[in-house]
Amino acid sequence: MRADEAYEELIQRVREEATLASIEALLEWDEETHMPAGAVEGRSEQLAMVAGLLHERGTDPRIGELLDELEGSSLLEDPDSPAAVNVRELRRDYDRYVRLPRKLVQDLARTTAVAQRAWSEARKEADFIRFRPYLERIVELKRAEARCVGYDREPYDALIGDYEPGITSAIVGRLFEALRRELVPLAARIAGAGSGPAVEMLRRAVPLDAQRGFGEKVAGEVGFDFRRGRTDLGVHPCCTSLGPGDCRIGLRFDRRDFVGGILTILHEVGHGLYEQGLDPEFYGTPMGEAASVGMDESQARLWENRVGRSRGFWAHFLPKAGERFPDAFGDADLDEFHFALNRVTPSLIRVHADEVTYNVHVMIRFELERALISGDLLAAELPGAWNDAYGRYLGVTPENDAEGCLQDGHWAEGLVGYFPTYTLGDVFAAQLFARAQRELGDLEESFARGEFRELVRWLGERIYRQGGRHPSARLIEVVTGGPPDHRPLVEALRVR
Repeated sequence: MRADEAYEELIQRVREEATLASIEALLEWDEETHMPAGAVEGRSEQLAMVAGLLHERGTDPRIGELLDELEGSSLLEDPDSPAAVNVRELRRDYDRYVRLPRKLVQDLARTTAVAQRAWSEARKEADFIRFRPYLERIVELKRAEARCVGYDREPYDALIGDYEPGITSAIVGRLFEALRRELVPLAARIAGAGSGPAVEMLRRAVPLDAQRGFGEKVAGEVGFDFRRGRTDLGVHPCCTSLGPGDCRIGLRFDRRDFVGGILTILHEVGHGLYEQGLDPEFYGTPMGEAASVGMDESQARLWENRVGRSRGFWAHFLPKAGERFPDAFGDADLDEFHFALNRVTPSLIRVHADEVTYNVHVMIRFELERALISGDLLAAELPGAWNDAYGRYLGVTPENDAEGCLQDGHWAEGLVGYFPTYTLGDVFAAQLFARAQRELGDLEESFARGEFRELVRWLGERIYRQGGRHPSARLIEVVTGGPPDHRPLVEALRVR
């Protein structure tokens, strides 16, 4: 078989697999946003069946044969060509996937489908005991996954590598230590600087439906295409792609946290802009996917923090909020509002954390899930270990499990190893935004005029349309001229 024929067959197969994966994503999306509680058992079986079919296709020996035939062929001479990128990434995915037994893949799909509903109910009741058996089972399954995949130093490496290839626990640990040395003293200096901002204005009540409507207008203005996407209410904010032209965003709101709702929308819109900016010609292949989960998170963190917490952004949107919600923001002063928005104070909830302490929240989760997988921490011990860590690192202690170890749904979804990608994303985002500023000029002024499309265009050319052409660390180097570096993030926080 000629190399071009082998490549055509390979791409046809992986695109069929992508279509099947989009069906799985649709089932998961419905579970998050619309499915009645009584359907959870049936949905778990549906997802297990689809996961089994995906495993069957993804581990088909024919894929391995096609990859063997293509590797070393003239078709891959240019390592950055779409064909070379696709074969390189598909080989990595295939080699990982064939190590996972079908039964394990199905058990994970079945367990996490039920666990997400159990987590949601346990969170409402602030009762970890109701979720504990599901977490124990998920940890058991993720340890089995790590054993099947293999690792050099510790089982957690096998899990984190699924989200950020090439990253290990040791690398992440060094990053957190470097950030901790910089950010903990910075937070202490800010806390000791005297009176902080008056945050009461941020707690003024805004009706939930009105928040959603305003937030969708914000999303549209910054560039989210509602002809190819939509928002719905969900238990946990999320963004997922169901295929070309179908990007879904899940949101939740608090009537006394209007700003938090806007920042959440911007976070998920950051994911959505990446999805909508990928080249549709390469749908279903690595060239049509994000460079990594960390790079995907960089776009969410960039829009949430570098844009959404900027003075220029609110110079444009605060007057609009004042007109739409005069009782809440009609008298809001921009400088006071911006100061309050960027207050720095230790808190209990990750998604509501300020920029300076946010990555301490992530670090705590990294340490705890790493210990869960190694066996150094039992699931039954998680609430106490969580509370101890928050007291030690942030000086605050949850009053109940909903404020503590039940606040995130990631573990219920089986996303063990995902949390560090938030911090990697923060690091990447700061570097990318600094580079964009150098090339595009003062972005704050553009935001104040309501001009966001030039930043979207810049990101589209340098990040979105690149797909998986480069691993994330290499992509950062190509775009910014330097390797991943936490120092631009620290400097951005100091300036703020």
